[in-house]
Amino acid sequence: MTKPKLFKVLFIGDIIGQLGRHVCQLALAELRQELKLDLIIANGENSAHGYGITEKVYKELMNMGIEAVTMGNHIWDKREIIKEIDKLPFLVRPANYPPGSPGNGQLIIDKNGVKAAIVNLSGRTFMQSLDCPFRKIDEVLPKLTTNVVIIDMHAEATSEKCAMGWHVDGRASAVLGTHTHVMTADERLLPKGTALISDVGMVGAYDSIIGMNKEQILKRFVTQLPERFEPTDTGVGLFNAVVLKIDPVSGQTKEIQRIKKIIEPPTESKNRT
Repeated sequence: MTKPKLFKVLFIGDIIGQLGRHVCQLALAELRQELKLDLIIANGENSAHGYGITEKVYKELMNMGIEAVTMGNHIWDKREIIKEIDKLPFLVRPANYPPGSPGNGQLIIDKNGVKAAIVNLSGRTFMQSLDCPFRKIDEVLPKLTTNVVIIDMHAEATSEKCAMGWHVDGRASAVLGTHTHVMTADERLLPKGTALISDVGMVGAYDSIIGMNKEQILKRFVTQLPERFEPTDTGVGLFNAVVLKIDPVSGQTKEIQRIKKIIEPPTESKNRT
């Protein structure tokens, strides 16, 4: 019996501001052909100048080949997205926001004959208190019409992200951590076929502190005075992502691989969005 072709998914870490978007576009031009990808997903909650997303930025990400955009705790930072989100079909906000919140917490997308579900969750440890992500995923999973399920667990605590992986082992294809912007080296396949990594990392400025201006963050740490953090929009770029190879029948992931690329400075632009 012929084995099914593995379904290849690229999941891109938090995209930070204008530089992150430009770096992502450059990296995708190469990776799309090199890896022969079936589906491209990215976390975009910092894509609009470091805080939230707008309809314009969403469309920019779609135009560069990203097919679904997950979010996190910065989902509502650009207030206009509250009214726009229901017009953006491939934008997925955390499913454990309270009932009645606009937008959707999960998405099923059909690519190359395979239905893939994408679920976004927000952690609660050291973060805003929302509905329980563990109870929410137990509610969501039985309603999905596919075994290929990719969860973006947007959380601060490594323990909470790892706990989610074990909680859904065998019920989801992958639990991919986002939010901390630092790629971890703990990628693994759990016993029942769920891929897990504590944090996928980010796409943004290499010479920065989690994508943000170094001087502003250092001033905050040294002085403890309020300081507005802004993304670094110039210089060398960093691209972090993972590639998943998933059995489309069982939904089990057969391989997870980290990708880290250092990209030389792209052409600078004055359009800061």
